[in-house]
Amino acid sequence: MKTIKFKINGKDASVTCPPSVPLLDILRDELELTGSKECCGKGECGSCTVLVNDKAICSCLMLVGQIENENVVTVEGIGQATNMDPIQQAFCAEGATQCGYCTPGFIVMARSFLDSIHHVPTEDEVMKALSGNLCRCTGYTKIIKAVQTAAQKQSLQEMSN
Repeated sequence: MKTIKFKINGKDASVTCPPSVPLLDILRDELELTGSKECCGKGECGSCTVLVNDKAICSCLMLVGQIENENVVTVEGIGQATNMDPIQQAFCAEGATQCGYCTPGFIVMARSFLDSIHHVPTEDEVMKALSGNLCRCTGYTKIIKAVQTAAQKQSLQEMSN
């Protein structure tokens, strides 16, 4: 057992557990941040994507001992129903969700992607950026459109600042 300190969604946190526990388990079971989902448990689907120091990772593969003194952001830290991020707004407006199971991972990955660019991405750029996330319901068309819509809004906001 070890006490591991880190930041979660901008707030200080600590957990006492074996360092070999998957980060996803700590997020869901200890911190009650249930937005990240476990689907494959192998890092193949992206449903558990979170940001660690602004880098998108699969939380089912990262051990909690690896996040000591690091900054973790989950989908809950990207936005809430009362203060949604533009990517969340775009997912709603474009109907980019079906069952919703993969949506948190897509939201986190899309936020990471949009933070790394300063233009409205092409369909191919979005598909490449989100290639680590799987959806079994939507066919991706509306997800791609949502990312492009959010990028347009983000570009307009950047131009007005």
